[in-house]
Amino acid sequence: QVQLAESGGGLVQAGGSLRLACVVSGRTLSGYRVGWFRQSPGKERAFVASIVWNGGITTYVGSVRGRFTISRDSAKNTVYLQMNSLKPDDTAVYTCAAAYGSPPNYGFWGQGTQVTVSS
Repeated sequence: QVQLAESGGGLVQAGGSLRLACVVSGRTLSGYRVGWFRQSPGKERAFVASIVWNGGITTYVGSVRGRFTISRDSAKNTVYLQMNSLKPDDTAVYTCAAAYGSPPNYGFWGQGTQVTVSS
């Protein structure tokens, strides 16, 4: 069983930065992909970014490309989401998830962390 725990959310002004962390436990992550998703009130949960554990290949949704960076620390079993140039539209609950294989089927989810960007 894979368990995920997010941290790092908070309140920030537009133009500011935050770094989210997702600690993954329960098993080794070889063959897994870890992704970040977000959900705003009244909207569906949406994909933000993902990273393949082996090889570090990253994928981003267009609206965050160039502003957000996903990375991993294998020694700490942790995936980070560095968010720069934040906008009020980035306000959401951010959740990390893990998927095995390709195409990815995200079967393990964290609890989420709130990110609020004020204008």
